[in-house]
Amino acid sequence: MKKLLSVLFIAFGISLVACGPSAEEKAAAEKAAQDSVAAVVQKAVEDSMMAVQAIEKAMQDSIAAANARMAADSAAMAEKKKAAPKKKTNEQKMEEDKKVLQKQKG
Repeated sequence: MKKLLSVLFIAFGISLVACGPSAEEKAAAEKAAQDSVAAVVQKAVEDSMMAVQAIEKAMQDSIAAANARMAADSAAMAEKKKAAPKKKTNEQKMEEDKKVLQKQKG
């Protein structure tokens, strides 16, 4: 009976060791974990790059809009200056009055 129990105990121990993962299974599990981490890192990098590109596009759009407003404002100011006659200063008015008086005297 002792021999039978010893044989059964040894067989049970061997079967426990045999049931564990093999070296190939361990390597496959490690590679899967590394691939998963690499995929997450790659996704984070891609998301960050897309966010940076979106910010750059928004900045470029904002600059373009500001330039367009500036050009429109400049054109409006140029038209306004052309349309409005310049006001004469007091010195210019005095010069004109002197010319008129000289023509009347002379």
